[in-house]
Amino acid sequence: MIRLDTRDPGFDAAFEALLDNPRGSAAAVDAAVAAIIARVRDAGDPALLDYTAQFDRWRPADAAALRVSEAEITAATASVPAALLDALDLAASRIAAFHRAQMPRDIEITDDAGLTLGMRWGALDAVGLYVPGGKASYPSSVLMNAIPARIAGVARIAICVPSPDGVLNPLVLAAAQRAGVTEIWRIGGAQAVAALAYGTESIAPVDRITGPGNAYVAEAKRQVFGRVGIDSIAGPSEVVIIADAANDPAHVAMDLLAQAEHDESAQSLLITTDAALADAVAGAVERALTTLPRAAIAGESWRRHGAIILVRDLVEAASLTNRLAPEHLQLMVAEPRALMAQIRHAGAVFLGRFCPEAVGDYVAGPNHVLPTGRTARFASGLSVHDFLKRTTWVSADEQALAAVGPAAVALARAEGLDAHAESVALRLAQTKT
Repeated sequence: MIRLDTRDPGFDAAFEALLDNPRGSAAAVDAAVAAIIARVRDAGDPALLDYTAQFDRWRPADAAALRVSEAEITAATASVPAALLDALDLAASRIAAFHRAQMPRDIEITDDAGLTLGMRWGALDAVGLYVPGGKASYPSSVLMNAIPARIAGVARIAICVPSPDGVLNPLVLAAAQRAGVTEIWRIGGAQAVAALAYGTESIAPVDRITGPGNAYVAEAKRQVFGRVGIDSIAGPSEVVIIADAANDPAHVAMDLLAQAEHDESAQSLLITTDAALADAVAGAVERALTTLPRAAIAGESWRRHGAIILVRDLVEAASLTNRLAPEHLQLMVAEPRALMAQIRHAGAVFLGRFCPEAVGDYVAGPNHVLPTGRTARFASGLSVHDFLKRTTWVSADEQALAAVGPAAVALARAEGLDAHAESVALRLAQTKT
């Protein structure tokens, strides 16, 4: 963990180094991923069986065994404690309510020239959702990806989830059942992305792939983009916390570690106006690392990528945050809404001392699939819009074409596109006879 102070002469250079800090995998995986995609595209199911044996350490009897049966889903759900199912149901209902409110309306207007113009929203036919299953299993990710797709009206929702040693997390299957998933495949890695994009003998291709994954999954999504749509190229998780002196250092420390425990490449940053809080939080983090079950992961993340930044005031804190454009932003200050008004770039914002980012990961309602790696400068979190597309339409009669057609003819001739011009001019001539 590094300590920075905006009053120090070398701060600007040190902050730029923090911005440029490479996180993610240092290994070049593009060639390996390209080979996996090519083999799945060319060989289909046999390639999936081989890669499952190689990477997940179990070999299905045949391709049919890659699909999780309804009986397995029912049995897995029955094994989940009732309290956890209740928690899933609460999360699902809140996520559904928020995303239902996002649904856009069609547009239809008739302008002064007499043309009727419209825009119609429609759901994608099929989507593929990737659910991580390596270092941890994430039933919450199932809910966050599948529920918006279902609300958007997607008919076919397929998920791929790795099954190390052939084992799946029952809570993941229960979440899929509650979220409206139509098919579940026990396939992980770049091979899962390739199967969703190109299809195999058993798996029909989809139109868009969403969901986070490791470096191989991220690179695979990059390589299949264009064949299918994707949500984003997700990187390691990150949080920025702006906190004032009135906070409990233990709360701030645990919020920082909540991101750090995702993986060693995650990043947790504290920005504060109070030097005493900075010292107290640093100490609280070290104490917490002696007890957390995932302390090895969280500690490595904190040591390699964590930082505490001391600033003169909250205006300076907001300015630095806009440069960081974090995935998650916690505003633990007296007037968080006033501070949020100064923030232009953040994936999701959590306001107040009793609104930790972790509540957004599970039960708040807004989506937790968010832009990472400073992409919040131009990207947004997952929503129903990722599972919808827009179609515009125009209706015109003779009078409407007569009103706007001459301008179209003039512009087409200026561009040297005579057939364009004539397709309008011929109709204009007919209206004059």
